[in-house]
Amino acid sequence: MKHFRYRGKRIRSSDKDLMFRSACCAALQVFFAAFTLLNLKTVLQTDWHRLSMLDIGVRWNVPYLLFSGIVSAVIAGAVLVLQYRLFPDAVRQLRHRQKLARMVLENQWYEQAERTKQDGFFRDLPSPDTKPKIARFPRMYYRMENGLLYFLVEITMGKYQEPLLHLEPKLESGLYCELISRELRDGYVEYTLLYDMVANRIPISEVKAENGRLRLMKNIWWEYDTLPHMLIAGGTGGGKTYFLLTIIQAFLQTGAVLHILDPKNADLADLSAVMPEVYYRKDDIAACVSRFCDGMMQRSESMKSMQGYKTGENYAYLGLEPHFLIFDEYVAFMEMLNTREREDVLNKLKQIVMLGRQAGFFLILACQRPDAKYLGDGIRDQFNFRVALGRMSELGYSMMFGEVKKEFFFKNVKGRGYADTGKGVITEFYTPVVPKGYDFLREIGTLAAGQKQVCSDKDIMEDLQCMTK
Repeated sequence: MKHFRYRGKRIRSSDKDLMFRSACCAALQVFFAAFTLLNLKTVLQTDWHRLSMLDIGVRWNVPYLLFSGIVSAVIAGAVLVLQYRLFPDAVRQLRHRQKLARMVLENQWYEQAERTKQDGFFRDLPSPDTKPKIARFPRMYYRMENGLLYFLVEITMGKYQEPLLHLEPKLESGLYCELISRELRDGYVEYTLLYDMVANRIPISEVKAENGRLRLMKNIWWEYDTLPHMLIAGGTGGGKTYFLLTIIQAFLQTGAVLHILDPKNADLADLSAVMPEVYYRKDDIAACVSRFCDGMMQRSESMKSMQGYKTGENYAYLGLEPHFLIFDEYVAFMEMLNTREREDVLNKLKQIVMLGRQAGFFLILACQRPDAKYLGDGIRDQFNFRVALGRMSELGYSMMFGEVKKEFFFKNVKGRGYADTGKGVITEFYTPVVPKGYDFLREIGTLAAGQKQVCSDKDIMEDLQCMTK
C-alpha cells in the first residue's frame, strides 16, 4: 500500500480574495456573538413568533441596540488585530495562498472554457462583454512546516507546464522567501522555501560538527562527508575572516586535524601562537600543501589494509579523524608564485579535491574572487559548498555559482551573502553571530591545548600496548 503523504492546502481560484473573506468570516462571527451576549436578556424575553416591526421599536431599546452594535464591531476589530499579532504564521499562510492564486490568475496559467456572452440590459441587443470561465485550475498545494514552506505543482504536460516548472524567481520575490530545494516527485514538482532567513541565523555557540556535517544555520548544514570541499568568496568587511575562525573553532571541538594557511600574514596567521600547522610564508605554505596531498595518498592506501575496511565506505566508517586544509587568500598566494610553482600547487590541489572525500581530506578555499585562472581544469566544480559574502559584482557571482537565473541583492549586514549547499539551489545565507569582544585566539587556544593533551594520552596508551605485546 502506498504511504499517504499530506500535500497541504489546495490553492483554488477563489483564494484570490482569501484574506478579505477570512477576515470577514472571523469578524462577523465575533460580532454576532458579542452582539447576542450584550442583548441576551432582550433576546430571551422576545416572542419571535409574534414579533413585528412595531414591537421592535416599542420593546427593544433602539439606542442601546446601536450602542451594542458599535461595541460588538470594536470587539470584532480588536479580535482581528490580536489574531494578526498572536498568530502571524496563520495570517502569513493566508497571504501566501492568496498571492499564489493571484499569480496563476494574472498570468492566465489555467484552461479556459468557451466564452459565454452575457445578456445586456436589453435582452434583444447583444452585449459585447464576455466573461471568461475557468475549465481547469492547476492543482497546487501549499503548507508550512517547521519554518519551511512547501509548494507543490502538478505536472500535466500541458501548455502551461513550462512556467509552472520554473517558479523560483516569482516565489522568492513574491513570498519573500529563499528557495532551498526543487524536487521532482511522482506527478508533482515540489518547491521548498525558507521564510525569514535572518530569523534562522544561529550564534557561534550552536555551530556544531557531527556525523559528517557542519551546522551553519538552523536549516543549513555543510554535509562535507557527502558534498566535500568549500569555496568562500568575499571582499573586505564581508565577514569572511570571522566565518573561517568560526569553522576552525567548530572543527577543533570534534578532534579534526587542521592545516591553516594565510599568505597575507593576517588574522589566521595569529593562530600560530596557540596551535600547530599554521603557515604564512610562501615556501612553508607550498610545503604544507604538498604534505597534505601526500598524507591523503598514504591514508587512501593504508585504509585498504585496515581491519573492517569495506568497499564503498569512507574514513568515518573506520573511525579515522578528518583533515581540513583551510587556505585563506588563495588568489593572493598564487600571484606570488612563478609559473612552475603555480602549476605544482594547482596539481596538488586538484588531487585533493578529486580524491580527498573518501580518505577524509577536505579543502576550504577562501579568496576575494574565484578567478578561473587559478581554479581551472574543473577544480572549481568540485567545491560542493559555496559561499559568497558581502558585496560582489555580477561577474563575481557568476564565477561563484555559474550562469543562474537568480537576482542577487545587497544588504548592509555583516556576514550576509548567498550560498549553494551542493544541491544546485542558491539561497540567502548568514554566517553565525559572533558576540562583540569574542576572543577567538583564547577559545581556539584552549581547544587546541585540549586536543594536544588527548593526542599525547593516546600516544602513551599505544606505546604501553606495544610494550605489553
